[in-house]
Amino acid sequence: MADPIVKRNITKNILKGILIAGGIAIAATDPRFGYKVLPKLIKYISYKLKNKKDKKKIYDIFYRLRKNDLINFENRHGQIYISLTPEGKKKAGKYQIDDLEIKKPKKWDRKWRILIFDIENKKNIKREALRGKIKELGLFQLQKSVWVHPYDFYEEISLLRQFFGLTKNEMKIITASEIEDDKPIKIQFRLN
Repeated sequence: MADPIVKRNITKNILKGILIAGGIAIAATDPRFGYKVLPKLIKYISYKLKNKKDKKKIYDIFYRLRKNDLINFENRHGQIYISLTPEGKKKAGKYQIDDLEIKKPKKWDRKWRILIFDIENKKNIKREALRGKIKELGLFQLQKSVWVHPYDFYEEISLLRQFFGLTKNEMKIITASEIEDDKPIKIQFRLN
């Protein structure tokens, strides 16, 4: 029986690979295209096969994704297009969110990134989920809906904004050269 963690990682890599690519086109001139689709897809998402057992797991997972309506196959004039269904996009987006992390550069540029958000009460579930993810990313809570980080997080926050379906009016990013009384923040991030 296959290791569930390995299966989840393979599934995650396939869905994220298709999401990032926006779909994949593979020539289907060979009637055995199904046997050729997966190796190309796997190569495309940079998943390295260790042995034949792994290859079998990937085939099984790939076809399970298709059966569970997470991916589509479409034949357009001898080209097979593989894309995510709306449900597949949701799942792939969740995997992207789960893997988010703010990269720490070698040297701090002495600028603060400030995230402010104002999300209406009827979106309380989104607001709380966002707050949880912001904490997980390591931002410092300056005030109730004001969070600070010393390193650039524009891409990560943009992805969160998109995932939660929020607007730029609901979430804003500010870059500042100083914050009054920033000693507790500097201590939190071990900055001089």
